[in-house]
Amino acid sequence: MSTQVQDKKEIADAELVHMYLQTHNDSHFNALYRRYAAKVYGKCYSILKDTELAHDAVQDIFIKVMMNIASFGEKSQFSTWLYSITYNYCIDSVRKKKKEKILFAEDIERAPDVAEQEVPDEYLMEMEVQYLKKVLDALPQGDKMVLVMKYEDDMSIKEIADIVKKTESATKMQIKRAKHKAFEIFEKVYKHEKLEIREERSVIFGKA
Repeated sequence: MSTQVQDKKEIADAELVHMYLQTHNDSHFNALYRRYAAKVYGKCYSILKDTELAHDAVQDIFIKVMMNIASFGEKSQFSTWLYSITYNYCIDSVRKKKKEKILFAEDIERAPDVAEQEVPDEYLMEMEVQYLKKVLDALPQGDKMVLVMKYEDDMSIKEIADIVKKTESATKMQIKRAKHKAFEIFEKVYKHEKLEIREERSVIFGKA
């Protein structure tokens, strides 16, 4: 690996953007591409469910980023801005493919059910990775996406609302319901599996 590439790993995203805008040196933009291409691909694939479409999407998204990078005003992190473009691109692609007007079309404007209790954020954050991935994959696409935006990409409610084209209150409600669904899926499907694993370990290793 060259010293130049090694050095760019130490440069902050915003600084790379500034250097690219000042010099138009492609090496600065390429450093951002190498830093985020795999993450963008992962998000594209999780939505589009097709490797070829996901690869094409990555190329289109970074072309879009290059064309609009001057509009990045550092009001948010570069990664947040990039992921916002990524989600918008993929959501538009799904809508066009399915000819659906709304991807996040659940009746989230209705009043919450009395039985629906708030699920603490810590519940998701502390869930073991192997179960969290399974739970997210079992959720409807729209619910999975808002949870990933909120807890993996650390987007604000306003940023998520802008992407899903809903009010902030409706977005908060969808996140609340998505967390509740995740809780129900884990309790019904994976909690029992987790308890069985613990019981097997107790038999093998003995109880303290």
